Amino acid sequence: MSETIIVGVDGSETAQRAARRAAELALKIDAELVVVTAHASDNTEVVSIGSDTWILDDAEQARKLAQRVANDVKNSVPGVKITAAAGHGKPGDVLISDAEDRKASMIVVGNVGMKGLGRVLGSVASSVAHSAPCDVLVVKTDK
Repeated sequence: MSETIIVGVDGSETAQRAARRAAELALKIDAELVVVTAHASDNTEVVSIGSDTWILDDAEQARKLAQRVANDVKNSVPGVKITAAAGHGKPGDVLISDAEDRKASMIVVGNVGMKGLGRVLGSVASSVAHSAPCDVLVVKTDK
C-alpha cells in the first residue's frame, strides 16, 4: 500500500513553498501527495452584470485553487503523484479530517503563524500538530 502525504494550501507563496517541499518528500518515498485547501462556507452566488452572469461557488473556487497549486507543484517536481482536494471547514480541521479519511502518514504545513501572537492564539500548523492522526512536518516557509 502506498503512503499518502497531505499538504495544506491557501494560495499564498508560503503555502506554495510547503507544497513543493511536500512534493519533494513524496517523490523520494514514492508517496501520493494530496494538495488540500479549505473553504469556510458553502455559498453559491449568482452575479449578473448586464448580459453577463457569473456563478461564484466557494467550494468550486477552493477546488480550483487546490488544482492550480497541484499543477504548479507537478511542474516544479516532475514525477510526483499528486491530486487536489477541498473541504468545508476550518483549515486545520479539514486537513486532519482528510488525513484520517485517507489514512495519511503525514500532514505538511507551513510555519506561518507559529511565531508571536499567532502562536499564542493558534495557527493552522499549531492546531494540526496538536490533533493530527499522523506525523506532521512543519516546513520553514517564512524568511
